[in-house]
This record gives sequence, C-alpha cells and structure tokens, in this order.
Amino acid sequence: MPNIKSAKKRVLVTEKKTEQNKAIKSALKTAIKKFLAAVNAGDKETAAALYPATISAIDSAVTKGILHKNNADNKKAKLAKKMASLAA
Repeated sequence: MPNIKSAKKRVLVTEKKTEQNKAIKSALKTAIKKFLAAVNAGDKETAAALYPATISAIDSAVTKGILHKNNADNKKAKLAKKMASLAA
C-alpha cells in the first residue's frame, strides 16, 4: 500500500478508470454480439438497425483509448463483410 499522498491518489484514479474501461469494453462486446446474433438469424432489418450503433460503439472505444485504431478497423471490416453477405 502506498504511503505517499500522490501515490494513494493514483491507486484510486487507476481503479476508477479500470472500472470505466471495463464497462465500455463490455458494452462494446454486447453490441457486437447482438449484431452478430441478428446476422446469424438472418434478420436483415434488425442487423441493419444495429450496424450503425455497433460501428459507433467501436469508434467510441478508439476515441477513449480502449481499442487500437487498427484493431477497430479490423472489427469494422469483419462486421461490414457480415452485413454485405446478409444483403447478398
């Protein structure tokens, strides 16, 4: 346990940010799972409605530093490919 005041504060801040990052990452995974479930079910309307929200969640995670930009681009490309295969 830290003795210095600034070190104690860093511990608290780190714990708080870790919880926030976990919540954002969990919400992102949930959004992706919902979209993939709609695609696997063949539900075009639901998938089309969830697609922009899922892409937005991925972009938001990049902005907040939770995902790397290249990782996000890979995820978005995979989702776009699934969306295109559903339309075809």
